[in-house]
Amino acid sequence: MSVREELPAPTSPSASLTRWQRLGPILLLLFFAPLSGELLSGATRLSYIFVLIPEIMVWGVGALLIREAVRRTRRGWPSLISLGLALGVAEECAIQQTSFSPIVGLDPLHIYGRVFGVNWVWFFALIIFECVWIVLVPVQVVELLFPSRRNHPWLRSRGIVISSVVFLLGSCIAWYLWTQRARPIAFHVPIYTPPLAYILAGLVVILILIAIAFSFRADSGPPIIAARRAPVPIVTGIAAAILSVPAFLFIGLNFMPRRLPPFWISIAAGIVWAVLALAIIRFWAASPAWSDMHRYALVFGALIACMASSYVSPGWLRLDFIGKVVINVVAVILLILLGFVLKRRSAL
Repeated sequence: MSVREELPAPTSPSASLTRWQRLGPILLLLFFAPLSGELLSGATRLSYIFVLIPEIMVWGVGALLIREAVRRTRRGWPSLISLGLALGVAEECAIQQTSFSPIVGLDPLHIYGRVFGVNWVWFFALIIFECVWIVLVPVQVVELLFPSRRNHPWLRSRGIVISSVVFLLGSCIAWYLWTQRARPIAFHVPIYTPPLAYILAGLVVILILIAIAFSFRADSGPPIIAARRAPVPIVTGIAAAILSVPAFLFIGLNFMPRRLPPFWISIAAGIVWAVLALAIIRFWAASPAWSDMHRYALVFGALIACMASSYVSPGWLRLDFIGKVVINVVAVILLILLGFVLKRRSAL
């Protein structure tokens, strides 16, 4: 997840592109966004793999539209982060509404950080997770695979309209499957309808984040400072893995039976961690030595942390456990192969 700005060209020379060069980045991002955040983490299991379809419609198309908006307006990673947070808020407050409804599997009267009908710790943890592992990491991986198209839009006007319709349709399907089917049937908890004012408040937050995203100038990236030194890629990857672990710890706080500090302390600590992680990456990205291998190391470390830190319940089916192991192993192999490709490319 490099935060260095590389100004995209306003248009892409699509006439000289092959079909794969035009469609490949789109298809890969559509699939990799839910793969990164859902399948690799174990949040989506093989026993109900059918939900991957609405996840592609929401997460995949959402990540694609966010990337398209950022590249078309010639903005960079600060805008991508803000829009990624907006997508997370949309999921938590409007689509599946999991930050408003009582968390399944827990005593609804004793949910950590649930105040005034909002699961604040869950909300904070999930919008960070969804921003990073649904938007930032997948976009970076696909752009590493297609470096010649990194700075160009991928969709035409018709594609944007179709994608927007698919996103809205997928959001409705995801809302119905979770709030009207999964909660009462699979988890045996009553259907929960948040107050309309809460959903409207979430929409206001989304609009604010969108406004922030487009308030950044196209040249708002960190300047290249000759005296800056970036660590070698392997150190960057290890640091990315370590910096990623707190994201999963904050999610886990919601399910810990032991006594925990006041929820606002946990959220404050999380904000400090997020700002520190971003500051470290921005500091390194300002080095003239920052390269695709450093970007690759960042996403490699983040994805390894996602796979290793995910929660596997004793109640999982054998199929689900084996499926997660296989998917994770295949993902690691493909990431290693990507590293070889990038290393060979940098040597040319």
